[in-house]
Order: sequence, then structure tokens, then C-alpha cells
Amino acid sequence: MEKLNHLTARVVALPNENVDTDQIIPARFLKAIGKEGMGKNLFSDWRYDASGNPKPDFVLNKLQSQGAQILLAGDNFGCGSSREHAVWALTSFGFRVVISTSVADIFRNNALKNGLLPIVVDKETHRDLFDLVEEIPNVELKINVAAQMLTLPDGRAVPFALDSFSKTCLLEGVDELGYLMARNDKISQFEVQNS
Repeated sequence: MEKLNHLTARVVALPNENVDTDQIIPARFLKAIGKEGMGKNLFSDWRYDASGNPKPDFVLNKLQSQGAQILLAGDNFGCGSSREHAVWALTSFGFRVVISTSVADIFRNNALKNGLLPIVVDKETHRDLFDLVEEIPNVELKINVAAQMLTLPDGRAVPFALDSFSKTCLLEGVDELGYLMARNDKISQFEVQNS
């Protein structure tokens, strides 16, 4: 997992509300057991027509979306089933952060375990962000994980919640197993002292 501390990146705005994991990655793509290549199937039913050709009006198919690392999503993002593939598809496409007014709990947990930072903001900030992306399509936002701060181009700083364990894992670029493995010496020492 890649470390995430400071990120300055462009934003893709997807205002759809109640986007479930089947819309993020349709069930027919769940046969894969690895994360590689999942990005090409992200929002597949919205991105491609029946012949598999990209729909030019869908936001991810627009040139300005290429290389963007922040997804600004509508309310209740990631609801539905618990498929981890949804997070894999988002990260494989290149997203490091999802911003919404609410994120489904299971999706949030899967995201944090896979290096994708879900940021929940209030409705006013959410609306301001959509207005900002509409006004300046190539706008960049700044994320500081250590400070738990989202910064807008005008300097407005918006704090976000993040539990300390997930924060440590993001900063170190490790998942739960990596976290434990990095502390193997201390674990062994504890076992020796307490046996």
C-alpha cells in the first residue's frame, strides 16, 4: 500500500446519491481475486455503452478526469453489499480520496484497509466543493492526513475525522497485517517477557 500523508490533486465530481457498490463495480467483475486492472471496470455500466464503447458524456471518460485522485461523490456513497472490489476499482483507477457527506460503514472500513481515504464533510462544504469544481474544472484540493485537514484553494481548512489506527496505517502505507509485521520484534519481545 502506498503511503498517504500529503496529497494535492484534481477532483472528479460525481453528484449521484446512494451510489452502491454494484454501481461502483458490477457483480460480473467479482470473479477477479486480485486488485490489478479493476479500474477499467469502475462504474462500468455508466462508463460504457452496450457495445463496450466509452460514453463521452460520463465524467470519468472526459480528458480532465484523467489523473485526478479525488472523487467528490454524492451523499451515501458506497452503500449496498460489502464487496472490497469496489475499493479496488477506485484505487486501481487512481483515486486516493473520496469526499462525501456520508459513506457507508462497510465501504469506509474496506477503503481504509486499502489505502483509500474517505472524508466526510458537512452539507455546506459539500455544496461549495461541487460549485468549485463546476467553476474551475481542474481545481486542486490539498489533503493533510497527519493534520486531518482538507484545504480548499482559497485557504479554507476543513477538518475531517479519522481514527488513530487508520491514520497510522495510511501514513505508514501499511494494511493491518503490515502494521503487525512492522512490530514483529516488539511482539516477540512481549511474548518472551510474558511466557
